[in-house]
Amino acid sequence: MAVKGSFRIDTLSKIREEMEKQRYHLIGGHSAYKKCHWTHEALTSGRYCYKGKFYGIESHRCVQMTPVSMWCWFRCIHCWRLEPEDVGLDWDETKMPYMDDPEYIVERSIEEHKRSVSGYLGREGVENSKALEAMKPSHVAISLTGEPTLYERIGELIREYHKRGITTFLVTSGVRPDVLASLEEEPSQLFVSLQAPNEEKHRLINRPVVANSWNLVMKTLEILPSFSSPTVIRMTMMKEVNMGDDDAREFAKLMEMAMPTYIEVKAYMHVGPSTYRLTKDAMPRHSEIRSFAEKLAQLTGYKIISEHAPSRIVLLSTLDRPMQIGNAWTEKWDWRTQDTQDDINGEYREAEMGCTEEGDGQKP
Repeated sequence: MAVKGSFRIDTLSKIREEMEKQRYHLIGGHSAYKKCHWTHEALTSGRYCYKGKFYGIESHRCVQMTPVSMWCWFRCIHCWRLEPEDVGLDWDETKMPYMDDPEYIVERSIEEHKRSVSGYLGREGVENSKALEAMKPSHVAISLTGEPTLYERIGELIREYHKRGITTFLVTSGVRPDVLASLEEEPSQLFVSLQAPNEEKHRLINRPVVANSWNLVMKTLEILPSFSSPTVIRMTMMKEVNMGDDDAREFAKLMEMAMPTYIEVKAYMHVGPSTYRLTKDAMPRHSEIRSFAEKLAQLTGYKIISEHAPSRIVLLSTLDRPMQIGNAWTEKWDWRTQDTQDDINGEYREAEMGCTEEGDGQKP
């Protein structure tokens, strides 16, 4: 028993070491924060991410975190998460061995964000007022890596952020409908990541490590209309994998079941450990994402209401306009603004310009 325990501790310590190399700020025993590309862009260039354009989220005031850094029931081919085979290690990803207190995680994630953006204070080319705003986060994206709903106190975590006046986006793969159905508090917006239009492709793309996972995802889609918060089906698209005409038709049937407030169609990004599993050719351009979104619109009755070329993403909804959550919109820029930037010099720049298919030198 002592040998097994020592091995587990040694394995987790190696994983944590690898994550720190990839610029994750580790929190307690299982959570993590990482500064987003768009936090830097907002502070240095005044550019916001698609969450800013679609929902008004201020990128410099957005905390990107996860309460579950090393556990997930999927080993998705497109994910930049560190997976066991990527580091030649093995650990039980199905169950977290312990859970830190929600209040502790919330306080530490806010502290890590403040520490990360404090370096912009007094920096040349950065408005000091903007840097001071960044020190007062107003939003948290509970995603980043791992499966957040494996932290079974996720509803308490959301409540702790809300108590501090911070809005929340919860992003899940939908494998824990039981947790979602019993949340103590709903997020400001709930996202379900969906890459597979059917069970066969689910096994190919998501590579589940638990049985019955497709049925669990379907159960999540079934209960999605019961949420009072806005809901989003977030689709990560990969060329020659899930972007065919048959895929579009099957995705459309799933939308009929889930009845989400929004559908986000976004391109896969060829970075991090995903480069071990997919070639760069799997990464669609924005024009290809737009084309697939148009097919989906025709099949579902949803309409395209916005898009963000630098993030290679298109937003569909039955609403005429998205609901504003943050304060990023101005008279000159909001969800209606036509993009003036291309899809190369945004968040996909590193993937297009710097990465190799072998994954050399890449950081997720």
